[in-house]
Amino acid sequence: MTDCGCEKALAELEEFLHNELNKQDYADVREHMAGCGDCEGEARVGIVLTQAVKRACSESAPEDLRVQVLARIREIQSTH
Repeated sequence: MTDCGCEKALAELEEFLHNELNKQDYADVREHMAGCGDCEGEARVGIVLTQAVKRACSESAPEDLRVQVLARIREIQSTH
């Protein structure tokens, strides 16, 4: 990876992926990634991870697991 903008692109990757950069910084990072396979690959990994976290945060635990966890918490609390 050569540093022809890699340092800036990687430093701002999270903000880039979440559309939190100003227009100029977003355009700079996007332009860099279009010509840098390493940074574009990092962005793809970031996208996959972001999607996985979003899915995990929206899923609920099965009811029987919730009941077991709450029962265990009550058990621990009763002994302290």
